[in-house]
Amino acid sequence: MSLLRFLLPAVAALSLLLPAHAIADPSRPECIAPASPGGGFDLTCKLAQTGLVEGKALSRPMRVTYMPGGVGAVAYNTVVAQRPADGNVITAFSSGSLLNIAQGKFGRYDENAVRWLAAVGTSYGAIAVRSDSPFKTLGDLMAALKKNPGKVVIGSGGTVGSQDWMQTAMLAKAAGISPKQLRYVALEGGGDITTALLGGHIQVGSTDIADSMPQVKAGKMRILAVLADKRLARPGMTSIPTAKEQGYDVVWQVARGFYVGPKVSAQDYAYWKAAFDKLLASRDFARLREERELFPLALTGPQLDAYVKREVARYRQLAREFGLAKR
Repeated sequence: MSLLRFLLPAVAALSLLLPAHAIADPSRPECIAPASPGGGFDLTCKLAQTGLVEGKALSRPMRVTYMPGGVGAVAYNTVVAQRPADGNVITAFSSGSLLNIAQGKFGRYDENAVRWLAAVGTSYGAIAVRSDSPFKTLGDLMAALKKNPGKVVIGSGGTVGSQDWMQTAMLAKAAGISPKQLRYVALEGGGDITTALLGGHIQVGSTDIADSMPQVKAGKMRILAVLADKRLARPGMTSIPTAKEQGYDVVWQVARGFYVGPKVSAQDYAYWKAAFDKLLASRDFARLREERELFPLALTGPQLDAYVKREVARYRQLAREFGLAKR
């Protein structure tokens, strides 16, 4: 018995030193993208899918599951209510998710309903048009909206109050236009915005620079403005003007990351956190992130939790300013 008392603390201490894959290895790793294929959530999941497998954090392939609805609301409610302890699953979120949570759009669940895991990159809002659009600058678009705001059809991910709606609402407000006069078509995400824009169903896409760049590089779309503090120092982006330099002081950063269910075990959460800590520190992942037009943002565990809580509080204040807050 005395030998057992000696060995148990030693075994416990040794377990803390074991690599992440020895703590837990998901048997069916899955990333839920809360939208249709082709948008930012899809991009976020596939970034993790590639990075974690190439980095050998996973011994099995990760599948991506698409769960559109409410720009993240359906996935959030599904994870919390139906899969709260599933340690195999991570779910993508963005700043748009946090904005919807701030407005109570995720139903009875708020920012405390899940365990925030990792932020893996950031992008910026963008105002996009087709390459043959008569709008050559953001000023052209604002002039048309002032003249007849109901004539220009703007596609956004989600309804009034969504992240994409907020981007154009802030621009409209800066131009002296009432956001309530704008004509919106609510779509599910970046992939649907691109499809609608290229198909001529909308004239303007309020979207994300990362979602848009593949079509910009293909010559099918043009960005009127990126909602960043300054021009982005990335190939293909340096020629894209900011809204600020065109006279509209609007900046919108889009964080991208993951959460897990509220009852996921400490062991499974520790595995995922360690895997993302390692991933975010690697040069290979930095390359993958840049290939997907994302910029560095590395937060895990308590750091991400604090970031999320600050952002939700900020978005609640912003929503109140636009008369949208429900909480």
